[in-house]
Amino acid sequence: MKSEQECIISVEIGTNAVRIVAFNFLGKELASMKGAYPTFHTQADFSEQDPEQIFITMLYVLKNLLTEHVHTKGLAVSRLVFSSSMHSLLSVDKHGSPIGNAITWADNRGKQEAMELKESKIGKKIYDSTGTPIHPMSPLVKISWTRHHAKDRFDQASKFLSLKSYIIFQLTGDYVIDYSLASAMGLLNIHTLEWDDNALGYAGISANKLASLVPVFHSNFKIKKEYQKLLGLGSRTKIITGSSDGCLATLGSGVLGNNKAIISIEDSGAVRMEGKKVIKDPKQRFFNYILTEGHYVSGGPTNNGNLVFEWFAKQFGNFNRPYDMDMTMENLLHEAARVQAGSNGLLFLPYLLGERAPIWNPSARGVYFGINIKHEKQHMLRATLEGILYQIYYIGKTLQEHKKFDSLVVHGSFATIPFITQIIADMFNMNVSSKTSSDRLAFGSFLLAATELGIYKNLEESVQAVQLPDEFTPRKSEHETYMKFFPLFERLSTKLQDEFIEISNLQ
Repeated sequence: MKSEQECIISVEIGTNAVRIVAFNFLGKELASMKGAYPTFHTQADFSEQDPEQIFITMLYVLKNLLTEHVHTKGLAVSRLVFSSSMHSLLSVDKHGSPIGNAITWADNRGKQEAMELKESKIGKKIYDSTGTPIHPMSPLVKISWTRHHAKDRFDQASKFLSLKSYIIFQLTGDYVIDYSLASAMGLLNIHTLEWDDNALGYAGISANKLASLVPVFHSNFKIKKEYQKLLGLGSRTKIITGSSDGCLATLGSGVLGNNKAIISIEDSGAVRMEGKKVIKDPKQRFFNYILTEGHYVSGGPTNNGNLVFEWFAKQFGNFNRPYDMDMTMENLLHEAARVQAGSNGLLFLPYLLGERAPIWNPSARGVYFGINIKHEKQHMLRATLEGILYQIYYIGKTLQEHKKFDSLVVHGSFATIPFITQIIADMFNMNVSSKTSSDRLAFGSFLLAATELGIYKNLEESVQAVQLPDEFTPRKSEHETYMKFFPLFERLSTKLQDEFIEISNLQ
């Protein structure tokens, strides 16, 4: 079969939606579709999702894309490559059936366990071995919380899985997790590529309670016949385990072996760099995840990205048409652009979901600071957007204590909004590359699959295919304005730590 008659399908299990993209063997996007699913917040610190709903949504979107854009063109699917957001945890019984909902990265129920572990000697050893900061986001902490607060679920669990592992199990019957996604669990020793004994001991489980570890290129699967028939896939179609969303976005942005950093902002966000060595930070502020052996993606995540803007839009937006969130947010962006940089001296700490890097405080809360009689809604709007980006700058500034970068690539539906990209360029005082027409994460999945197929010799060669033509240059006056206010933002984020904990306990 000729390559021009074949395609590669990227399947991303995101925080709020599944996104599926078809590429030809030259990396040209042929079609894309997405389907959303909700997150449930049954308590203040709880964030859960229905794994069956996610699986069904994935099947529905994949079938539609194949039916409407792939099979109609006579294309055969060569590879299905998977990616997903990190830190999810799902307990399944001996039959592989979910025990309750999956717990997402945003869940903070284990904050007491995380605080106690981080302050212990064993916590430092676990961080040094796994590269995952001690925080409620970590599946390590989630398993510990389940052990102590949901004993029936813990005892009944045959496996503790990521959502991606569960979906691959549904399609193939195999329990696997790639080294890349496993390195975000707080349970994998990233130096030996084996489950870490100290982490397993803390969680109270043995290695057989987790999925089998495989490389990101692993494709030794057989798709169940019922799904081959449902999706119209041939016996030649292979599933590639793939990687995590952050690592693949880094790859798809060409951030490999250079002095670039990538800023990703969807619902959450992160600043990342790639290198041959892990960052050794005694303050435990950064993650070190594996892309493949010898390639580490280091950086820091924020809980509070586009979700914060959506929150503001829901509370203060003008809905001309019911439920038209996209139009409302677009109008708010136009309104924010009419306000000068600095929001007339109003600052916003965007910690609606607690915070990860660099303060690692799950009890952090949102704060508008400096309100006076002259401030109006549009100042609060601009301050909200600037607060999200001050936090991104805070992570990047702290990351540069260990690894210097001189230019940026942005990824994600929020970061690639031109108005937002320009503010990023202004804050960092750096040139920023952006390409809104192609998803960097999906393209990273394509590069991974194309390397597995032999189209590229290795990942280093694959990134030569990355093109980022759209560049934003910083504006001096805006940079100077932001640098006047950022030190105050930074001090408030740390000075209020005790107050954050107190108000969190009262809530």
